[in-house]
Amino acid sequence: MTVLPRNSRILFVGLALFFSVFASSFSHADNDPGKVIAGWIERVALPDIDGVFKAKLDSGAKTSSIYADEIEVFEKDGDKWVRFELVLKDGDGKERRIRMERERSRRVKIKNHDGVHDSRVTVDIDICFDGRKRTTEFTLADRREYLYAILLGRRFLEDVAVVDSDETYLTRASCKTDE
Repeated sequence: MTVLPRNSRILFVGLALFFSVFASSFSHADNDPGKVIAGWIERVALPDIDGVFKAKLDSGAKTSSIYADEIEVFEKDGDKWVRFELVLKDGDGKERRIRMERERSRRVKIKNHDGVHDSRVTVDIDICFDGRKRTTEFTLADRREYLYAILLGRRFLEDVAVVDSDETYLTRASCKTDE
């Protein structure tokens, strides 16, 4: 049996570790493409709804938000649910009202620009962003005073995108299954 010198053994172990990490990063890349570079405004699709909508990417907001009204919390099978109407403008600027029901995720306090705190319910909604379907937690809010009905915050962005604040529309608003 041949015994390698100590430095050679360290080098061999180091190279073995390097190649195993290197190889696993390739297999990981096949399953998850990682973060994309996105503009501060992007188009997203909602797979449950036929249409493409503009969304503002905001690293200053922790939670994502979507324009909803007629919000009603109710109980279903012992769980809290929410019935609401999304208010979104499609690619032609036409307002669409989409009636939905979702199980309530939680209730959060949101600090507004004027310093007043709002209590909002959150629900999980699927969106398509850069070819990938993602389930995202949204607060339901009256966003009529804002230019964009959909705001994607840090919790959504953290594993999905890096925002280039000088660009818009760098991603595609579909899920791979839509193509």
